[in-house]
Amino acid sequence: MRKIPATMCTQHPDHANGPYWYKGDDAFISTKEEIVECYNAFCDLGAEEFMWDWEGKYVDEAVIERLLMNHFNFFQKKQIGRDIFITYRIPNIWEEPEYSLSRAFMTILSFSRLSRDMGFEGAPIFEVILPMTDKASKMIYIQKTFTEFSKTISELFHYKNPLNYLNVLPLIEDIDNLIHPEKILNSYLAMHEKYYGFAPKYMRPHIARSDPAMNAGLVPAVLSAKAAISQFYKFGEKKGIEMFPAIGVGSLPFRGACNPNNINEFVDEYRGVRTVYIQSAFRYDYPLEAVKKSIKFLNKKLPILEPEIYSKKEIDMIQEINELASKPYRKTVEALAPFINKFSEFVPKRRERRLHVGLFGYARAIGNKKLPRAIPFTAILYSLGVPPEFIGTGRAIKKLKKEQGLLVSKVYKNLKRDLVYAGRFLNRHNLNELSKLRVAFRDIEEDIKYLEEELGVELGPWSNEDMIYRNLTGNVLLKLKDGKDISELIVETGKYRRSLG
Repeated sequence: MRKIPATMCTQHPDHANGPYWYKGDDAFISTKEEIVECYNAFCDLGAEEFMWDWEGKYVDEAVIERLLMNHFNFFQKKQIGRDIFITYRIPNIWEEPEYSLSRAFMTILSFSRLSRDMGFEGAPIFEVILPMTDKASKMIYIQKTFTEFSKTISELFHYKNPLNYLNVLPLIEDIDNLIHPEKILNSYLAMHEKYYGFAPKYMRPHIARSDPAMNAGLVPAVLSAKAAISQFYKFGEKKGIEMFPAIGVGSLPFRGACNPNNINEFVDEYRGVRTVYIQSAFRYDYPLEAVKKSIKFLNKKLPILEPEIYSKKEIDMIQEINELASKPYRKTVEALAPFINKFSEFVPKRRERRLHVGLFGYARAIGNKKLPRAIPFTAILYSLGVPPEFIGTGRAIKKLKKEQGLLVSKVYKNLKRDLVYAGRFLNRHNLNELSKLRVAFRDIEEDIKYLEEELGVELGPWSNEDMIYRNLTGNVLLKLKDGKDISELIVETGKYRRSLG
């Protein structure tokens, strides 16, 4: 059995500060600098995997060659594909054109032959993450296409390629498929056995946390992720396949609450996860030693923690709770979508992403309204002093039946902790002023009122530093009203909350 990496560094552009390895104040990381970043993730931080992201962004296609050329001695000792890993996140060709996919396939095959010729063991890249997986047919299509592509390349160049099978890791992003991923997995298993004649030895399904939160709210996102972990393990036990779930999380509670200051609570919340994303804010917005210590802790702890398994009755109730909880959230966010979109353009770019919509991209949406990606969505609301964790949550919790409320408390262990933490960044004055501009903000005021009653806490700043943050968010709103650029203030508030979004 291959080594399953515990920590996967990613290129999610959520950092407020510049990276520790860059001399200067610029926090923008170019495609060229991502090679340096990748090496440092392995060498400095002790990460075990790096996501090389082809989804909606520009990418250096010579990553393996550059790493081996610049750091041969390091990678001779820690071989890519054996000791440490680089995994592509490929574009979803059902959402954006296939231009990048064919190039990604070609580099995977080229690197496989290069690695063999240099005397390394096995292929350096042999797995890809498929974002927005909602059907098994899409997974098997990617696999079959790669197998046929490999065969064609071998015939054209008159050599036997050492790699003709690609493991496809589904990234599931909607709450319904997270609660019942077995529908996708059962279908995939049947198709895989029919085409390849055998079952996969193991599976590494990926759980999204940011997009489910943006599409349904905080509580449904967490409950769905926890349900998915349980369902993956039940599926694996039934089918005799080892399951190694991964989860994509950011630093702020809305996007997963995975950061060096919250690492013990995070691990306890998502027991059973075998790989966790270490996004940019985790790496660059916290002290370097704390980052290293946390990654080392995750590498040691994640492989040994047993998952929490939920009964069919509990899974069914989670689905009921999600349906109830997502309604008030979606109602409010759909009403605020034009407002959020208008100001999301002020969120500074951190990576060389392609256009979000148009020929090379696609849009996120809730209902009939388009939305920015999760990071600018979160950044705008936090910078205004209105953390998105609260949207719909108060109204949902108020409507829960006793049995449902008890299950939420059992499954989402850190709910109160996450909400109280988010409350540090609340600016009530801003929220009151915003409610005069948009009626939907009054719903959030209602949410906060209910949460304070239910949790028995007063949400708001804790410390002098939090008060400074509140003042900064006040300046954000004043500048918005005056039609001024708020980019610098978004960065400044991001440094206080230790994440851009």
